[in-house]
Amino acid sequence: MQLTLDLDSEVPIYLQIRDRVVEAVARGEAREGDPLPSTRQLAADFGINFHTVNKAYDLLRQQGVIRINRKSGAVIRRDHSSGPPEAGFAEDWEERMRVLLAEATVHGLGREEVMRRCAAILAGFASEERMTP
Repeated sequence: MQLTLDLDSEVPIYLQIRDRVVEAVARGEAREGDPLPSTRQLAADFGINFHTVNKAYDLLRQQGVIRINRKSGAVIRRDHSSGPPEAGFAEDWEERMRVLLAEATVHGLGREEVMRRCAAILAGFASEERMTP
């Protein structure tokens, strides 16, 4: 899994790390049991503070995407083939989606444009087949 960060972005680095890992899992590039670099290694690779990476990994752990073990380090906990989402996930996700759709509306994106962009993004994910009715 190759992570790419924009150190000049307004998006905090820890959120960029979290987002890239989630995207890699969704695309099928990272599967259950795959290891992640150590916090110190990833921090050194990007020239950032290891606490920033630790914050990202902790968020991923809380969200059930990775597990952290003293011996094996951080590994992917679940991928698209791991069954139904955990309790409460859909409701939390819907709240975040509501804000993104509100932003699109405020900035003038129409329904068709939003749907086209969503479909294009979903097409890039390995788990797309689970999202079709």
